[in-house]
Amino acid sequence: MPFVLAAGAVPPFLVEVVAIVMAAAVVAYVSQRLGLVPIVGFLLAGVLIGPSGLRLVRDPELIDAAAEVGVLLLLFTIGIEFSLDKLARIKRLIFVGGGVQVGLTTALVAGLCLAFGVGWRPAVFTGFLVALSSTAIVTKLLGDRGETGTDAGQGAVGLLIFQDLVVILMVLLVPALGGGDVTGGELAIALGTAAAIIVFVLVVARRLLPPLLEHVARTCSPELFLLTIIAICFGTAYAVGLAGVSISLGAFLAGLVVSQSRFSEHALSEILPLQILFSATFFVSVGLLLDVGFFVRNLGLVLGALVAVVAIKLLTTFVAVRVVGRATPVAAASALWLAQVGEFSFVLERSGREVGLTPLGMDGAGAPLFIAATVVSMALTPLAAPWAGRLAGRLRERGAGRDAAATPPPDPEAFADLENHVIVAGYGAAARRLVHVLDDSGIPFAIVTLSPDGAREAEAEGRRVLRGDYAKRHILGTVGLDRAKMMVVPDDTPGMTHRVVSVARALSPTVRIVATATTMEEAEELVEAGADRAIATDLEAVLGLFDDVLRRYQVEPAEILRHEETLRRGSYQAFDGAVMDRPAVRCELDDDCFSTRTVTIREGAAAAGKTLADLDLDRRLLHAVQIDRAGETLREPGGAAALAPGDVVLFGGTPQAFVDAADLFRTSDASAPAPPDLPAMPAQTAPWIDTSAPVHLDADPDAGCTHLDHVHDVTPGTQGCQECLEAGDRWVHLRVCMECGHVGCCDSSPNKHATEHYHATGHPVARSIEPSETWGWCYEDEVML
Repeated sequence: MPFVLAAGAVPPFLVEVVAIVMAAAVVAYVSQRLGLVPIVGFLLAGVLIGPSGLRLVRDPELIDAAAEVGVLLLLFTIGIEFSLDKLARIKRLIFVGGGVQVGLTTALVAGLCLAFGVGWRPAVFTGFLVALSSTAIVTKLLGDRGETGTDAGQGAVGLLIFQDLVVILMVLLVPALGGGDVTGGELAIALGTAAAIIVFVLVVARRLLPPLLEHVARTCSPELFLLTIIAICFGTAYAVGLAGVSISLGAFLAGLVVSQSRFSEHALSEILPLQILFSATFFVSVGLLLDVGFFVRNLGLVLGALVAVVAIKLLTTFVAVRVVGRATPVAAASALWLAQVGEFSFVLERSGREVGLTPLGMDGAGAPLFIAATVVSMALTPLAAPWAGRLAGRLRERGAGRDAAATPPPDPEAFADLENHVIVAGYGAAARRLVHVLDDSGIPFAIVTLSPDGAREAEAEGRRVLRGDYAKRHILGTVGLDRAKMMVVPDDTPGMTHRVVSVARALSPTVRIVATATTMEEAEELVEAGADRAIATDLEAVLGLFDDVLRRYQVEPAEILRHEETLRRGSYQAFDGAVMDRPAVRCELDDDCFSTRTVTIREGAAAAGKTLADLDLDRRLLHAVQIDRAGETLREPGGAAALAPGDVVLFGGTPQAFVDAADLFRTSDASAPAPPDLPAMPAQTAPWIDTSAPVHLDADPDAGCTHLDHVHDVTPGTQGCQECLEAGDRWVHLRVCMECGHVGCCDSSPNKHATEHYHATGHPVARSIEPSETWGWCYEDEVML
């Protein structure tokens, strides 16, 4: 063929190249619009232009050559993405689970084949073909659905990694299976050759190639870098091929070596477009092999083979994941993900054809039957993907129901002593970090979880745990939701979080509920369900970037905070803390931290539209400290201040006072009733105060207080707040003046007589006189003693 064609002449191969590219692009686009992954589109494109369709491709050798390049590049990119660190993290799942899945599948398929009279060589070969699943399709679907990091996703990925490794051994064994009598010595030589090549590539090439890539990258020439990457891929494959080993193995090893370089991501980004193009050609070439006429004529046989393959894959994958200790829902979902036959099975099938092996030993009918069943199983995978999560969820709920039935009912008295505490719903990664902070800060909390492993872990660390479904009313009641200050739902699925928030808000209108969501849309739904704050993780990531950029430009922190709050629109709050050996977050708390709560006034609540005086808060032992409304803060509101829907009010009071006042803040479909008349409250006293015994304050000399000369041992004057006792009023907490012994009520109490005494007398230091409390406070220097 002349190198230069006459003007207007079209090279013969160009027709087929154009047909492949255009058909792949158009059909892949249609498939994408239908919700199918492009790989399925590529397969269908091959069917469309192949011998059973429009017959646009007439030179199979050209397509086979392009497909071979596609296989090399596909294995090369998988090698780059493969990481020894990744392998180490889930090594038991990979090697034990993967070994069980591949071995059991191969054994079952081979056994069935032998039972139907198939020879042992094609029987084992068929087992190899069925054992592999589609890395390309499954990882693409997991990524698109955001489920790669789930337990089921990790189970599927772990087994796929082992399959990607074992296919190398299978490629080595296929020629032996297709030859004459195979001896143990021959297999040992084959495996020894492979091991020697792997050692050579991983030891020698690993030392040579990263420095080479370093020098090439310094030229800043993208053309040279790309050519070097291609040379490494094809050169390693060629060298390995000269040693009698599959060139596919060489491409994978080349990628694995490149993955150890700090330029691996650069290499992957450069090679990926070529890999997509030639891999598409590979899948199109598979579609070309589908004999539509055979499929139609043997529909029953194809469907029977498909059902058998899917059933075997479901069984073996389920068993493999369970063997490594994963739960039944995880094993079932992982099995559904891996129920198809994979693209590497096509590589094996092509290798088998070269040495006279056919699936099921059926000669001419074996390959069409295998290809038809494989293409259909791949095409069905995107349709089955949504059911994996649903199946896991249903099994998990059923298992939780059995666990709940088998678990003794919770003891209502076990958490009766908790008040002003935090309820942590669930015990995932975020909850584990949160409870470290709560524990080190002295904040009381209780964990509610359905996870037996999580419960055992928390109990082993000495934490209070209630096993149960935290979306159930009686579980939340047992853990003291009505007395709790906060409830946090940090780690759950969107559906479960929404249900928990709705139930908790219906039970307690005064508890503050904080939950996490993936998106801003989910966060808004949680706020509508009753959450006081829903933290959208995608927004918080943006705010982190926003904060860092503005700080680099020396914007004032207060201004940055104002902008961040504007972006959050009042619905989001950063809620994170990395927990190392030493707590990253540690709060120093005084007693007032426990005696206040923020309550959101909701539409339909009895308090909405009424003034503070109308609510008769003093008689309810509640005190409004401040009202936040539309970005404005009203501190120390008077009785004439009216509450409106959307107001966030900081109240002071005892846990029981919040329980008694819950009806003021509970929403109802009926019109809000007027607050009921309250019975006269009994006189309040503090019998633990001994008015004949002196009170001592052991002040910290390094606290920064300059008025320690005003601290003396004093005798309390009254068993309660002096002014409140005289007026028949009530208080929340008590403080004693360390200069004269006056007993007054704290700033969370309606009257704040301790602070009022300081302003009237100038006595600067007071001490808590609550049971088991010995801390002091300097009003002048505003430090805790």
